Amino acid sequence: MSDAGITKSAILLMTLGEREAAEVLKYLEPREVQKISSAMITLKNLTREQVSNVFDEFHEIAAQKTTIGMDASDYIRSMLTQALGDDKAAGLLDRILHNSDTSGIESLKWMDPASVAELVCNEHPQIIAAILVHLEPDMAASILGLLTERTRSDVLLRIATLDGVQPTALRELNDVLTKLLTGNAVNKKRIKGGVRTAAKILNFMGSVQEGVVIEIVRSHDADLAQKILDEMFVFENLLEVDDRGIQLILREVQSESLIVALKGASEELREKIFKNMSQRAGEMLREDLSGKGPVKVSEVEAEQKEILRIVHRLADEGQIALGGKGGEESYA
Repeated sequence: MSDAGITKSAILLMTLGEREAAEVLKYLEPREVQKISSAMITLKNLTREQVSNVFDEFHEIAAQKTTIGMDASDYIRSMLTQALGDDKAAGLLDRILHNSDTSGIESLKWMDPASVAELVCNEHPQIIAAILVHLEPDMAASILGLLTERTRSDVLLRIATLDGVQPTALRELNDVLTKLLTGNAVNKKRIKGGVRTAAKILNFMGSVQEGVVIEIVRSHDADLAQKILDEMFVFENLLEVDDRGIQLILREVQSESLIVALKGASEELREKIFKNMSQRAGEMLREDLSGKGPVKVSEVEAEQKEILRIVHRLADEGQIALGGKGGEESYA
């Protein structure tokens, strides 16, 4: 969900009333609830026009919806599997068909990364790896960043080589979570480890931590380290996304975020972005970009990773295709 979408959702829920808003929030993902709740706290001095615009847009979207397909999990599962393939469909179905599951690992999604890191920091790296692969990549990256360097690298290495979990290991994971989360058991059918999962998590880590982890993995297994790098999708890889995909991404990105992110982009990528905007919007972006003063590398990196979150979400939803993986991130 884009920043604009979060703000609109917050405005809508604030005007619905406590009970109605609570009912809506029950159907959202933990990260969405956290973002919308934070936005609701910051809403101040809304004008009638702002509220009216949000209601008009909601009414327009709602009017296009029907009740066809309600309680049709089997149909949705079959349709998504045919359209997206087993792996992508499984990830999407986990989100849209199991929102009511708050046991075990699902409970961790409602916690802040620091609390989860504190819970798992003394567990065996294999246990930590099995837990992190169930979480969103950005949350897993935040948790990894709070662990010691040695544990962080060990866990990432295990994630990259994790194909599945034996029944005995799964029981151990259940026992650990039972102890840590007051008796809740894990209700997941499979573990999603592997090189791609490790790469997704690394995409959301800071460049310094990312580099250290990759070098440690390389010292253990150079081929594995290269496979992880090949799977990583960094900001410059947007060059490989087709024009339609770029246009979909731009609809979700705030202009100020894009300006800062492009400060660290190659001229070729900048031109690709300009080409997929209207002439007027492109000219305005060029002017804003040239007029923007020096920006810290950390700020550029943060905005680029925020845009990459949007990119990965659109890819997971099947709206865009990611290609041309590999390469190293560079800042201009």
